[in-house]
Amino acid sequence: MDGQTHPAPDAPAVVILLGPPGAGKGTQARLLEKRFGLVQLSTGDLLRDAVARGTEAGQAAKAVMDAGGLVSDEIVLAILTDRLGQPDVTRGVILDGFPRTTGQARALDDLLTARAARVDTAISLEVDDAAMVDRISGRFTCKDCGEGYHDRFKPTKAEGVCDACGGTEMVRRADDRPETVAARLEAYHAQTAPLVAYYEARGALDRVDAMQDIAEVSRQMARIAERVTA
Repeated sequence: MDGQTHPAPDAPAVVILLGPPGAGKGTQARLLEKRFGLVQLSTGDLLRDAVARGTEAGQAAKAVMDAGGLVSDEIVLAILTDRLGQPDVTRGVILDGFPRTTGQARALDDLLTARAARVDTAISLEVDDAAMVDRISGRFTCKDCGEGYHDRFKPTKAEGVCDACGGTEMVRRADDRPETVAARLEAYHAQTAPLVAYYEARGALDRVDAMQDIAEVSRQMARIAERVTA
């Protein structure tokens, strides 16, 4: 990989997931965890774990959050450094939500280099924006039991009646409105495009068409994971 040192033979695999809301990052991460023994680490999970364990960085993060502030990159990196030293991540980690900027990506590279590790792959789950708006904005759930439906892809058998529990009150999230989904996608692309270019330039980018069915996306993700965990 150009520009990076070779990792130690026993270094954990480091996989970064890039993809907009609704691309299936959570689903695919869980499948990779189960099959390859990788541990998914989101920024929120890292912060909650560090605060719960009362680490020095966790205490610093709690003070910032309690004051209503944003946790700095330095604190997040300190928490990640500590987390990578825990015994359950010896096979490797899946980072979801970090890095978000090229500055964070460079800092992450420095952190991993100090641990004789590296980013093995950044997997970009790529979507068609118009299709994603259609996919997400049609979602609704039963208020009584939480069963999920979709106007086009999974309608209720009887209009307005939950197949699972017979409930008749359905709810739609405000975040799932078409205009909201479109705005989130636009923001994601603006934020993430530099990261895609960053990892592509370093020979560490894999692209997966996330508009395929889940099984096919999983097969492609597994082939990538097999390569980087071998």
